[in-house]
Amino acid sequence: MHRDDQAVSPVIATVLLLAITVLLSSMVFVMMSTTLDTVEKADPKASVSVRALSNGYHVVSITSIDQSLDPSKVEWALVNQTGQSIKEHYGFVDDADVYGTVGSNVSFHDRDAGWSITKGDYFVINCKEIECDSGNHIFQLVDKGSNTVLAKIKLPTSD
Repeated sequence: MHRDDQAVSPVIATVLLLAITVLLSSMVFVMMSTTLDTVEKADPKASVSVRALSNGYHVVSITSIDQSLDPSKVEWALVNQTGQSIKEHYGFVDDADVYGTVGSNVSFHDRDAGWSITKGDYFVINCKEIECDSGNHIFQLVDKGSNTVLAKIKLPTSD
């Protein structure tokens, strides 16, 4: 009796090695092609609400936002709508006299302290001091990374 100790024939072994090589190289190609694709992010969208307090302050709250944003790339502005719509007060959210300050005319409060703009964060504006409580001013947020107006809301008169 003659015994054959070979597990597979050389032809089958060669076909299996080629199949494994093609499979591995195609997996590497798929992984690398997905990392090299530049996927554009959608423009951010946000909504805000405003509340006028009896002491002359206005609180502008971010009620929804679809992605967290970098405070250094978001500009806030108080625009006077009488005449030519002039930006009377403006700056970036991460400005030292705005971000997390108390007592300034415009301050931003990051509720989760995550150095990002997310839902629940809010601005406090001293409209009595900077005279934006006449009902003629708009508060707006602009993402400078995508040049998108995130929110635009009219500031009501103070009670």
